[in-house]
Formats: sequence, C-alpha cells, structure tokens
Amino acid sequence: MKIYYVNKNAQESKDHEVHTSDCSHLPISANRKYLGEYASCEPAIIEAKKTYPQSNGCKICCPDCHTN
Repeated sequence: MKIYYVNKNAQESKDHEVHTSDCSHLPISANRKYLGEYASCEPAIIEAKKTYPQSNGCKICCPDCHTN
C-alpha cells in the first residue's frame, strides 16, 4: 500500500498529477491534497477526479496511470 496525493496546481497540460508520497516530483505540502492509501494508482486517480476531473498519474511514480 502506498500513500497518494494530487497536485492542487495544474500542469501546462491542465492535468493535476497524482503522486506517491515517496515521489521525487511530489509537490510541497501546501500544493498537494491527500488522497489516501491504496494498493495501486487506479483508485487514487478515481479519488483525485472527484475534485480535479482532469487528473493524471505522474510518469515517474505512477507510470501505469500516466496518459499522454
């Protein structure tokens, strides 16, 4: 199980990236929202989309949920 966060600030692509707590690209605490603890990135993306409909997995820590 990993802890997931979503970036409150959208990227240039308008995506809000979902990160694991150990990701090197995890935003500072003021710029991220806690999503929960999950066995994979898929449920974390679903949770992120409740607040940020255009959410995407980080290509570094969530490559299985990253789309172009």
